[in-house]
Amino acid sequence: MRTELKPKGLEVVTVALDTGGPEACRQYVLDADAQHPSVIDEAHVVDELFGIVNVPNGVWIDEEGMIVRPAEPAWTRTIDYSNVPIPEDTPPERVELIELARGLRIEGDAYVSAIRDWVAKGSASRFALTPDEVIARSHPRSQEIATAAAQFELGQHLHRAGFTEDAVFHFREAHRLHPSNWTYKRQAWSFIDPKQGPTPVYDGNWTDDVKSIGSENYYPAFQP
Repeated sequence: MRTELKPKGLEVVTVALDTGGPEACRQYVLDADAQHPSVIDEAHVVDELFGIVNVPNGVWIDEEGMIVRPAEPAWTRTIDYSNVPIPEDTPPERVELIELARGLRIEGDAYVSAIRDWVAKGSASRFALTPDEVIARSHPRSQEIATAAAQFELGQHLHRAGFTEDAVFHFREAHRLHPSNWTYKRQAWSFIDPKQGPTPVYDGNWTDDVKSIGSENYYPAFQP
C-alpha cells in the first residue's frame, strides 16, 4: 500500500515499541523487507505522547503536522479467526488462547479504504477529522494515566540498567493506574514470559485479562 500510494503523498513509518532494544525487533523488520522507514522506540515515547494503548495502532498526520486521526487499531487486512479449528489433541491452555482469538475484531479492509480516501481527497475526506473531533476521540490524560506513564518510564529505566527486580514494582503500578494500557502490560509480562502467560510476578496475564474484558473488546471497532 505504501509503495502504491507514496507517489500520491502518503508516507508510512512503523514504530516498534520494545524496551528490549533493536535486537528484539530487528528480525521482524528484516523478514518484512519493508521499504518504508521502520524505527524502534525503546522508551515507549510514542505511546505516551499519542495515547497508544495497544498494537497495531495508527495515527494520521497531515502535511502541516496536524493529527487528523488519533490512535486507533490499524490493520491492513481483515482477519476472521472465528472458524479456526481446534485439533482434539490441543493442550487446554492452547484451546483457551484459540477461543479468545476467535473473538478478536480485526477490521483491516475498512481501515485501508479510509486511508485511500484520505490520500485521494485530503482534508475533504470524511475520514479526516477536525481538531475538535480528534480531541474528543483521544484518550483522556487523567492524573492516574500521567502517573502510570511516569511509573512505566521508571520501570523501563531500571530494567535497562539491570535492576530488573526493582523495575517490577513500577511496572505493577503502571498496570494498576492504567489497566486498559496493553502496551504497558505486554511489555512487562514479556520480560518474565515471552508468551505472556500467568506468573507469580504479576497479577494479570494476556489470557486472563482479555477474558475479563471480552476478546471482542480487545480491539475497538473502526469508527469512520
